Amino acid sequence: MPPAFKRILLKLSGEALCGPESYGIHVPTLESIARQIREVHSTGVQVGVVLGGGNIFRGIAGSAQGMDRASADYMGMIATVMNAIAMQDALENQGVHTRVQTAIEMADIAEPYIRRRAIRHLEKGRVVIFAGGTGNPYFTTDTTAALRAMEVHAEIIMKGTKVDGVFDRDPIKHPDAVLLRELTYMDVLERGLSVMDSTAITLCMDNDLPILVFNLTKEGNILRVVQGEPLGSIVSVKADKKESK
Repeated sequence: MPPAFKRILLKLSGEALCGPESYGIHVPTLESIARQIREVHSTGVQVGVVLGGGNIFRGIAGSAQGMDRASADYMGMIATVMNAIAMQDALENQGVHTRVQTAIEMADIAEPYIRRRAIRHLEKGRVVIFAGGTGNPYFTTDTTAALRAMEVHAEIIMKGTKVDGVFDRDPIKHPDAVLLRELTYMDVLERGLSVMDSTAITLCMDNDLPILVFNLTKEGNILRVVQGEPLGSIVSVKADKKESK
């Protein structure tokens, strides 16, 4: 089946790298995600990746415990760089040429984020991992994903989670929670659904960038969603609203 997209932005939380552990990087899980990205990359799809850092340090959590919010956020950004380097290593061990670009300058270990260079890497078939957040405190990696996706002209943000998509309630606490297959950006904002933070959702809404939320824990799902299989939940402007513009 041919891919449904030419260029995607894959958003993964830092916790996705924990696997069954509660902290850090679980190497078998890291390798599994790298295999899935390699499968997608081998179809010719251009892949950008944004990783969170919550498996190492979360700025909001540090702030809640009394740390200065800006300092805590910078620590969280550095955690995303650690995850990015780990993912780069896992991908290159599987033969996938990868570049890490960081919004916080770290010349010895990663390239600085330069939009045109990132696009060129993607065009040359390299996976680009965007680390260091936006380079500014008070912004999440959700916002980073939305911003980078628009800057490199990705067609969609694909957000990998531990559940099958967006539910009306927490499916872990409520077994009768209903999976919502199609939503508008306003649905997400008005109902306070856990898709991405409100800044990221608003950026995507203003630029008509769709968001697909799917289950990352089932190996092969990244390839399935790239090929257009109806998995997960899609957040976009519905067809009837497009026609009414």
